[in-house]
Amino acid sequence: MRFLETKFADAWLLEPEPIRDERGYFARTFCVREFAERGLETQFVQHSRSYSAKKGTLRGMHYQTPPHTEVKIVTCVAGAIYDVIVDLRPGSPTFRTWQGFELSAENGRQLYVPAGFAHGFQTLTDGALLNYLISAFYEPNASTGVSYDDPTIGIRWPLPVSVISERDKSWARLAA
Repeated sequence: MRFLETKFADAWLLEPEPIRDERGYFARTFCVREFAERGLETQFVQHSRSYSAKKGTLRGMHYQTPPHTEVKIVTCVAGAIYDVIVDLRPGSPTFRTWQGFELSAENGRQLYVPAGFAHGFQTLTDGALLNYLISAFYEPNASTGVSYDDPTIGIRWPLPVSVISERDKSWARLAA
């Protein structure tokens, strides 16, 4: 797999290097050795799945507070999404900066989301299915978020929002 740099020192766009033949292809999506060589997380205690039925659905922007921060690897296995991360690490040179990536079943890309980042996505197709590798156990008391339309962040979503949960609509904006 190829590790493609993002604007963040610790976040990576992962691209498969499929081996193809008449049957289709085979591609590695995770390798402890390759992750460890880059100083990345290699232990994922939860594997989760998210399904969104309707194009334009927005989920986010979620994160867990210390000491329960988590690293995620996000993969879109059906359909396509616009995946967004926001650096919420105080003191980081990229604090409050966001970047978006198209992940799809077709391109096979994955996003490595470091601890201290908010994460969310918008579906670009009906029937988007995501798999997550998560480095920390879910802690309900540490689960929080930031508003998907916070003007101090300025995320530009590709589509009008068709579906969003009440919880995700209610996240606070960052203090200016």
